[in-house]
Amino acid sequence: MTHGELKQALADWGYVAGDDLAMAVHLALTLGRPLLLEGAAGVGKTDIARVLAELRDTRLIRLQCYEGLDASQAIYEWNYQRQLLTIRAAAEDGQTGLAVEERIFSEDFLLQRPLLQAIRQEQPPVLLIDEIDRADEEFEAYLLEVLSEYQITVPELGTIEAVTKPVVILTANGTRDLSDALRRRCLYAHVDYPDAASELAILQTRCRGIDARLAQQIVGFVQALRREDLEKTPGIAEMLDFAAALMGLGLSDLAADPAILQATLVTLLKTQSDQAAIPTEVAQRLAGRAA
Repeated sequence: MTHGELKQALADWGYVAGDDLAMAVHLALTLGRPLLLEGAAGVGKTDIARVLAELRDTRLIRLQCYEGLDASQAIYEWNYQRQLLTIRAAAEDGQTGLAVEERIFSEDFLLQRPLLQAIRQEQPPVLLIDEIDRADEEFEAYLLEVLSEYQITVPELGTIEAVTKPVVILTANGTRDLSDALRRRCLYAHVDYPDAASELAILQTRCRGIDARLAQQIVGFVQALRREDLEKTPGIAEMLDFAAALMGLGLSDLAADPAILQATLVTLLKTQSDQAAIPTEVAQRLAGRAA
C-alpha cells in the first residue's frame, strides 16, 4: 500500500490524516518501526491506533501509562493467589520441593499484561502505548527490550520471543521529556490541531449528513475558540461532541439561539475557569465571526 493509498484508506475509516502523518504511519508500517506521536491532548493521536487496527482487521491492545506503572502491570505478573492455593493443595497431598515450584512458575500461572500479550498474538496486533510521558523514566527501560528485540525476559521461564511483530504506536502529550534511547527506537511525528479545511473534512466524515453551512460555522467557531486564552484547548473529540449536541437540539444556525449555544459549550469547555472566560457575549462574538 502506497502512502497515498494509506491516506485514503484511513479517510475511508473516518480518520483524516495530513500528508506528514500519513507518511509517518506508512514508513512505520513499511519499516516495522514503532511510531512516536507527540502533540497536545485531543488532536487525534490515540485514534490513529484504533483506526489502524480496524483497517488491518486486527486486535488493538492498549497500555495506558501513568505515574508508578511497572512491569507487573505492563508486561506480566504471576497469579499469586492461584499459586498459593496450589502450594497448599500440594502440601496436603505431601508434595513439596522442585516439582511444586516448577508447576507454579509455569505458563498456567502467568498473567499476561499488554506488552506480553502484544508479542504473542498469531496475527500482528496494533499495540498502543498511550501517554508514555506520564510513566516514570524507569518504565522506559522496560520498553527498550520490547521495542529493540521484540522479546521479554521472564526470569522463571526465560526469554519469550515474539510470535509476530506488533504495530507499535506511542503517544505523548509533552508532560516530560522522553529519553534519547526511546526516541532512537521510534519514528516520530508531531500532531497538531488541524487547519480549518482538515477539520471540516473530519467533521463531514464523522457526522455524515450534517448541514454544510452549520459544519462550516462549527469549525470556524471552534478554531476561533482555540485562539482564546483557555486552560484546556478543545480538541477534535470535543468539536465532534459540540456538533452532535447542536444537531441533536435541532440548531441549524450557530447565531440563531444564544441560550442553546451557551448551553452546548459544556461539550467544548471542560474547566470552570474556561467556562467563565467565555460568557454569552464572547460566544456570540465568536459565532458571528464563524457565520
